[in-house]
Amino acid sequence: MNRPGKRYRVRGVAGGAAALLLLTGCGGGDGGGDSPARALGKAEVASVLPDAKAVPGWQNLTKPQAQERNPQFPPPVCLTAAKDKHRTACDRITFWGVSAFTRKSDRTALNFWTLAYKDEKSADAAYDALAGYYGGDRVGIGAVPVKIGDPGDEHLANRARTGTMGGPATLTQIRSGTTVLGVSTGTEGTSALSDQQVKDIAAMFTERAKQAQNGEKPTSALPGR
Repeated sequence: MNRPGKRYRVRGVAGGAAALLLLTGCGGGDGGGDSPARALGKAEVASVLPDAKAVPGWQNLTKPQAQERNPQFPPPVCLTAAKDKHRTACDRITFWGVSAFTRKSDRTALNFWTLAYKDEKSADAAYDALAGYYGGDRVGIGAVPVKIGDPGDEHLANRARTGTMGGPATLTQIRSGTTVLGVSTGTEGTSALSDQQVKDIAAMFTERAKQAQNGEKPTSALPGR
């Protein structure tokens, strides 16, 4: 079924509080496997977030870090259009974290975040609540979909010619099992990441989440330079 589918600050994001962009998606069901996906602990959430080895050619600004949800300081990337949606998406988070990168050669930012939940049902509901806020033109006026294949259980990706950093931007959200993953890119320049690059980044990030939920150490990475 298709769907619309300490604190951190990250550059290049739509939606106010944190400089982060979020992509949201289309896709299917509640996991699709024979057994439900595992809930992740704090260290596992941190391991899902790409590090410098996973994203060659980029400078790591914020190393992968995860923390337990603090009711007083909800994740700045957990934004919804209504209070009931906020409770669904943000109050049920168990752990969350971010990592962030920059590429000085073309003044481009690349941000990742992971929101973890106790089960797939909670993650599925959170995905929908977040998609209602971050979908469509949230990445920038005149946003158009980016074809990123079929990562995760649900996904959506959009691109705008003008994002919060002044240049092209993309926003991607993916649900993989018990996690909701977000990726944002933005630039002060004029060169946008290609659809293939956005697709490769989404596939790499989703695979890292799958590896963690299978009890493995995430090793998925983008190709070297």
